[in-house]
Order: sequence, then structure tokens, then C-alpha cells
Amino acid sequence: MPKHTKVTQREHSNEPVTESVADLLSLEHPMDYKSSQMSMGLSPGSTAPGKALLPSPDPDAEDGRPAWNNKLEYILAQVGFSVGLGNVWRFPYLCQKNGGGAYLVPYFILLLLIGIPLFFLELAVGQRIRRGSIGVWNYVYPQLGGIGVSSLMVCGFVGLYYNVIIGWSIFYFFQSFQYPLPWAECPIMRNGTQAIVEPECEKSSATTYFWYRQTLNITSSIDDTGGLNWKMTLSLLVAWILVCMAVIKGIQSSGKVMYFSSLFPYVVLFCFLVRVLLMKGAVDGIAHMFTPKLEKMLEPQVWREAATQVFFALGLGFGGVIAFSSYNKRDNNCHFDAALVSIINFVTSILATLVVFAVLGFKANVMNEKCVVGNAEKILGYLNSSVVSKDLIPPHINFSHLSAQDYAEMYGVIKTVKEDSFGQLGLEACVLEDELNKAVQGTGLAFIAFTEAMTHFPASPFWSVMFFFMLINLGLGSMIGTMTGITTPILDAFKIRKEILCVVCCVLAFLMGLLFVQRSGNYFVTMFDDYSAGLPLTVVVILENISVAWIYGTKRFMQDLEDMLGFRPYSFYYYMWRYVSPAVLLVLISATVIEMAFSPAGYNAWVEAERFLNYPPWALTMAYALIVAAMLPLPLVFIARHFNLISDGSNKLSVSYRKGMMKDISNLEEQDEQRFILGKNPSEAPSPMPTHRAYLGPGGTQEMTNTNYGTSTKTGYQNIGSPESEL
Repeated sequence: MPKHTKVTQREHSNEPVTESVADLLSLEHPMDYKSSQMSMGLSPGSTAPGKALLPSPDPDAEDGRPAWNNKLEYILAQVGFSVGLGNVWRFPYLCQKNGGGAYLVPYFILLLLIGIPLFFLELAVGQRIRRGSIGVWNYVYPQLGGIGVSSLMVCGFVGLYYNVIIGWSIFYFFQSFQYPLPWAECPIMRNGTQAIVEPECEKSSATTYFWYRQTLNITSSIDDTGGLNWKMTLSLLVAWILVCMAVIKGIQSSGKVMYFSSLFPYVVLFCFLVRVLLMKGAVDGIAHMFTPKLEKMLEPQVWREAATQVFFALGLGFGGVIAFSSYNKRDNNCHFDAALVSIINFVTSILATLVVFAVLGFKANVMNEKCVVGNAEKILGYLNSSVVSKDLIPPHINFSHLSAQDYAEMYGVIKTVKEDSFGQLGLEACVLEDELNKAVQGTGLAFIAFTEAMTHFPASPFWSVMFFFMLINLGLGSMIGTMTGITTPILDAFKIRKEILCVVCCVLAFLMGLLFVQRSGNYFVTMFDDYSAGLPLTVVVILENISVAWIYGTKRFMQDLEDMLGFRPYSFYYYMWRYVSPAVLLVLISATVIEMAFSPAGYNAWVEAERFLNYPPWALTMAYALIVAAMLPLPLVFIARHFNLISDGSNKLSVSYRKGMMKDISNLEEQDEQRFILGKNPSEAPSPMPTHRAYLGPGGTQEMTNTNYGTSTKTGYQNIGSPESEL
């Protein structure tokens, strides 16, 4: 109640009250009860029959926060962020490794148990609080405000090396504008008058040699830095210029870029799928991929890798999901968005897997035919030199048209008869299944296996240009989300022009990224990929889950969602957020720690062939320092807030929240004053906040009890004197 009103003065005065109630009411401002939000318990968004409320100011507009131009831009941004390089070169590898089609079952189950619920949670808190990752978790529970800082740190680490991969793709993209492709054949060396094939290339393959020697010019170990690789340095500079141009205007520029970068990869994938299905061996690859090995589903490792892939496929914990969602209107149906983006991500992974295995099936068929031809020539030589008797060759065998089946039959006969000396002949079995079982992932799939397959395509430069342009766009979409996850919290906290912040971030990132474009840079990319994100992000997400489900309260959060969305989410989410998701994440963290403890820490070095090497002590220290650096803000902020060493961040709330809180407090004082005049206790006044159905919990049997909001003295979510529905 205002301190200087007549009612207050009378209350504290010893003079007898001589005015009538009517006199007192005549001094107050008239109130239109018919159009009041309190009338008949109507919410601000509802109207009485036949009555129209005066238009109220849009809280989203009052906030002054940028907003998406339309829903499509926002969905494409979330899809572009979640669908990245991992969908193309990680998911197919896991599918092949963990039982083919059987792997899809644990993946889909875990997508439902942890993927969609946690994705929905991040979308909801970002949309309701309308802040970046730091502001959101400062607001939810200030003592866990380090969650947002850790997210920002991980975004920084990942962005540093992720853009290097885009730089590699840019280099291959420009190298593809020539025929034949530069990685199609091994280079020829001149030794006087004699021309010989490059020995390093002859021992491996043309595509492998081009990747390790001509692209990376890699050193033999991480200890030998080798200096800067200027081709890769220039490519990295181009990559950061592209990213800077895409995000320099915030969502106003990145939203436009997403129309192309999110949709173009699907065009390329469909074109590849149609083209490869017309080639020999593509069906063999797809059949090999979808042949389920059901026994694999019983292995814990399969479920752990499926959970990890679900976790990273949706971009949970990075802050990009929250940042993108914070630019939505508060009544946006984020539940629908969570389900839609998750399903699109899953379908994209399957589509990419179809394309990858169709291409690898075609490649395996080509390699198998080469194997048959090469070994048939060896057998002909042995026949001419009488090492192998002609009687061992089945009569129907025609060496000029030798099929894989004919060769397998001939190989079996020779192996049986020449059992003692068979090893000296040097013949290979040439089994198609063996070629298909050669599992490759990551850069090995994109820059070696896939590039080798494309050399056998008709019009191979065209397909190579399309493929690497697709990789650039996939990477760019993810980098836009990563950069938004970095810049949005900073812009929320400080008054900085986004253009200046963007340029400064990109310049600093380019300078720090020079670590990855040394000749030994690929080894550091592997280190950052293995250590900088995995464990820290899992810890970040479980703390996000706990802070909302257990500290703030799942029932309160569910009721907030009902107020925001206009409907009550399924009780399924209640159980997932409160019990299942934290349990699964805890198991995942434990499995990750155990794997790190018992697996050797090392990398694949190139010494004319790939060879696994352990990290030297300084590199191992650096790897663990990445984990510590990413997780250190969590305890530091907790301790600092616990002992009141730093502000709880309440002064960083959005403009619309502060206006809304002041308006609610003012309304409450006015209503208490009027109830006092009318002879009622202030506590009997109806709440000035919009009425809503009480959330009954998942069982629907016990009504949730509201607290006295006006007297709340808690911190974070609860320190603002507003109802629980104000998330």
C-alpha cells in the first residue's frame, strides 16, 4: 500500500474516523470492475462475453529484445544448430559398429527418455526468461549460475576447433574444381629419367596421402609442432570471416543465412541418395547397414554410446538452444518445437546414414572388383610359371570375365590344395563383407573414404563440390548456434554493440585457432574433441535438470508451462525431468569417467600409416586442464554466491520482467487498500495475477499449494515477490 495515502494516514492516526466509507471512496480513483483483470477471475488474455479489453502493451515488445521474423526462421535455426557434421560422420559409424538397424532401437528409446524432455526444458526456460545461458541460470538459482558460464566456456572450446573442420572443408571445396580430382591418383616422382610413384602414397592410398601429406602436411607426433600450415591458416581465416558475416547482426543476419545453410544439405543428401542408388553395390551397403545384430542391444556400451550421441546431436548444454529460444515470444508452443526439431534430427541422421552406406557400398564393390582383378593376375602368373596347376582351376572359370563368386570358388580350391604353401602365394580372399566392415568415422569418413568413393563417380568434380559445400553449410549452421551461445549471454550482461562484440570474438578465436593449423594441429583437434566437451557438458545438463526439477520444483515448473503455453504438458515430462533423466545422466557421467580412467589417453599419429600413440605428460596435462577449465565456474560461482561475494544477478533481469514485477506489486497494494476501506482484511483480496488452474501433479489427486508470493524472501527464482507462474 502506498505509504502516504489517506487510508494509511488514518490507520496510524489517533483521531476518530468521522468520514463515511462513501466519502473515502469518493477520494479514490474510480475502478472499472467489468474490464478489470480481476473480474470473474479472467486472465489477461481472456475477455468477458460481449466485452473487449483495451489493448495492453506487449511485454515482449517492452523488453526491447530482438525477435525472430517468423516461426520458420526460428525452426531452421534450431535445426541448423542441432543437425551438424556429427549426423553425417558420427551416427553412421555408430550404427555400423553397434548392430546396424538394431542400434536404432536404443537410440530412439533414449531420444524419448532424455533427448526430447531435456531439449524441451532448455527451450522452455530460454523462452520464458528471455535471457542467454548465464542470465537464465542466474535467475533460476543464483548459486548454480556457474552453469551458464561453463556452457559459454565449452562453446568457446568447441567453436575453436569446429571452425577448423569448416576450414578443411573449404580447402577441399576449392580443390574440387579440377579434373581429375587431385586425390584421385598418387603423385609421380622423377628420379633422374625414371618416374616412380610417391612411396608414402603407394603404401597407403591416394586419398589418404592427399589428406595427411598435401592437406595437413602432418608431423609424426604431437611433440613436433612443425610450424604453421599456411594453406590451412588461410582456410581458417575464410571460415571465421564467413561465421562473422553470418552472426554480425545477431538473429537478423543469422536467420537469413539459415534459410540456405539449413535446407541446402537436404538437397545434397537427396541428390546423393538418388545418384548412388543407380550404382552397383549401393544396395549391398544399405542392406549391410540395416541388417540388425540383435545381440548387440544387450551390451551396455551400445546404450552408452547411443545416449552420448542423443545428447550431442541435439546440442544440449551448449547454450545455443537457450539463446535461440530466448528470442521467441512467451506464448510460442515450445513443446511442439522440441518434438519437431528432435524428430527432424533423427530422420536426418537416418537419411545421412542411408547416403553414407550407399556410397560406401558402391566403394566396397569397386574395391572388391579391383581386388579380384589384381589377384586373378597373380593366379595367371602362377599358372604360366606352373606354381599352380591348371587342374585346380574349375572349367567354367573365364579370366576375361571373372566375377567375385568365380574368384571365391577358385580361391577356395587353391587354398585347400596348396594348404602348406598357400601363404607364400600372397592371395587375398576379396570378400565384399570385409570391405563393408571397415568402419570409419569423423575426418576419416569425410576426407578419405567418401572422397575416394567420389573419384569413381561420373562427373566426380561436381559431386565433390556438392559434398564439401554441404559440409560447409552443416558446419556453418552449428557454428552460428555456438557463436549465439557465446554472444547472447555477454550482450545480456553488458551494453556492447553486437557488431563490435562479434568481430572481437571472431578475431580472438582465429588467433587462438592458430594452434590447430600447425602441422601438428590435427592432434590438437582430436584432443579438444575428446576432452573439452564430453564430461563438462554432461555435468552442465544434469545440473540444469536438477536446478529446475528439484530446486525450483517440477510441479511449479509444470504449472509455469501451463500458464505460458495455455495447456498442461503431459505428465510424462514430470517423471522424466524428476527421475528418469537425472538417473540416465548420472549413469552416463559415471560411464564416461570410468572410460577415461581405463582407456589409454592418446591419438592416431601418421607415420606413413596410422599408429596409436599415447599423449606425452604435457599434452595429457593440457587435456585434463580443458576439463577443469570448463567445469571450474560451477564451484567458483557456487562458493562466491553462497558467501555473498558477488551479486546474485537479479539486476540483470529483462526490462519486461522488472516492469511486470513492479506492476504486480502496485496492483497488490491498491487492492489491499481498497479491501481495507471496504472493511475486509488485505489477505482476503484476490491475487492481481492471472488466475489459472491448480496443477494437480501427474496423479491429479492433490492440488498444488501456492505460497504467499508477496512475502517471499528466497533468492533466485523466488526473490522477486512474483507467483510461481512467473518462470
